[in-house]
Amino acid sequence: MIRTEGLTKRYGRLTVVDSLDLGVQEGDIYGFLGPNGSGKSTTVRMLLGLVFPSAGRMELFGEKMPHSARTALPQIGALIESPAFYQRSSGRRNLHMLDAAGPGGTRRDRRERVEEVLREVGMDTVDARPVKAYSLGMKQRLGLAAALLRQPRLLVLDEPTNGLDPAGVREMRDLLGKLNAAGTTVFLSSHQLNEVESLCTRVGIVSHGRMVVQDEVATLRRPTGRVRFRTADVDAAVGVLGDAVVSRDGDGLIAEGIAPDVLNRRLVEAGVRVSELIEERRTLEEVFLSMTESSVFA
Repeated sequence: MIRTEGLTKRYGRLTVVDSLDLGVQEGDIYGFLGPNGSGKSTTVRMLLGLVFPSAGRMELFGEKMPHSARTALPQIGALIESPAFYQRSSGRRNLHMLDAAGPGGTRRDRRERVEEVLREVGMDTVDARPVKAYSLGMKQRLGLAAALLRQPRLLVLDEPTNGLDPAGVREMRDLLGKLNAAGTTVFLSSHQLNEVESLCTRVGIVSHGRMVVQDEVATLRRPTGRVRFRTADVDAAVGVLGDAVVSRDGDGLIAEGIAPDVLNRRLVEAGVRVSELIEERRTLEEVFLSMTESSVFA
């Protein structure tokens, strides 16, 4: 779906993107992560043909870019930075003007599609107030509606939850999951690591213009070797597990260096009742911080 090899962007002596190898597979919900100034926005702008690379190769849908931009870009819906709209027109009117520039379909078809995307982003009841009176969250929703107008195969989003309240964030997450389940590949750049962790299937982390890791979220969130569990028989549990218990807080304990199934079997065989048992895994935030901090010294 997206593939780059050695993608590089320089501005004079400054290298913003440095030999980036990026791979997004069809059906992914791909999180593109990195600190401020890491080259994320420049990479996205190169993918969309807004900036030309200094070196390297890019492919979209298996076609070389920018040579195939005329056929590839119409298959992409994008919400990049702050959405640009006619501020004195309503959101609905803005969408009609955007869709009017697209090929095919009757006026009725286009009108129905506008109403459909407004419903998808939770703005179907929006009134005729001008966009300049919209909140930041409403502008983000309208920007996503614009990106969805032509039913894209690939959706490219930059901070899609910016300005949304917690309920709006949840709705956005649910919508992106629904779109992905229907066949849309999602590529999103975000600072909201919790949202990326709960939504994305794969991530790429960049630092100083370089890709430092790219993998499945489940693989990156590998076990830490610690198991958290709760029991009313704390003393008995400590007696069974001994030095494997490294922490205790009320009825909650943490054991280290013992597999969850082994721990559970030993406790059950000793008659110790366990009410909760969780294998501890690294969070995406921990992965992100370890990768970006270590790359500073690479």
